[in-house]
Amino acid sequence: MSDLGVISLATLVLAALLVGVSKTAISGVGALSVALFAAVLPAKESTGALLPLLLVGDVLAVRAYRKHTDWPALLRLMPSVAVGVLLGVAFVAVTDDTVIRRTIGVLLLTIVLHHVWRHRLSRRARERRARERRAPGGPGAEPDRAAGPRRGHTLLFGLLAGFATMVANAGGPAMSLYLLASGFTMLGFLGTGAWFFLIVNLFKLPFSIALGLVTPEALALDAVLALAVPAGALIGRAVVHHIDQAVFARLVLLFTALSSVNLLR
Repeated sequence: MSDLGVISLATLVLAALLVGVSKTAISGVGALSVALFAAVLPAKESTGALLPLLLVGDVLAVRAYRKHTDWPALLRLMPSVAVGVLLGVAFVAVTDDTVIRRTIGVLLLTIVLHHVWRHRLSRRARERRARERRAPGGPGAEPDRAAGPRRGHTLLFGLLAGFATMVANAGGPAMSLYLLASGFTMLGFLGTGAWFFLIVNLFKLPFSIALGLVTPEALALDAVLALAVPAGALIGRAVVHHIDQAVFARLVLLFTALSSVNLLR
């Protein structure tokens, strides 16, 4: 930590603050924490330093939103996530920092584009049904319901979330897009995501230690930065009920896309 300049340390403090905000309000800003850590520290070292801070944020998020968890959705996702984590372990063991960073950037941009494409298709389908209901002799009004991801999408998002979270603590965007596609409300989104990341981050912790990503030096740095996580969580709790659902979804997509582009550098 003594090797870090004032600007670098301030950047890491901001990243830790955003961890708290991401866990209790706008999930997408968590990807910015990943990007900020990777900008200051080497890619592999940054993942190990960020993981304990994420666990602190996970505990705070579970305490805040535990009543809004959809356990069936989590159980459907977990097997493919576990496989994704194991694939990520093998990838980290043989790959250098640059390849890891760029791989995650490409994956995240791909799922953002995929989600936008699916959203447009869904909107066009709703508009078509609305026109049919208004037409003479058309079908009666039916409530619109979120279709949710198909089984194949659940497998894909689970693998991607597990792989990305193991390689670069970047599973948040994949999980966020999965929850958006599942039609969760904002509180359901936060509650289900809170338990998901607490479980997954605890699962990958032994692998991170075995790979040498979590080091005594990283833990010493985290002891200082951890103070910013609860502050960010309080900020998140203060603003979450004032965020419109549509704005919330757009912010998740925006921050995911911005952080993905940064990882491609």
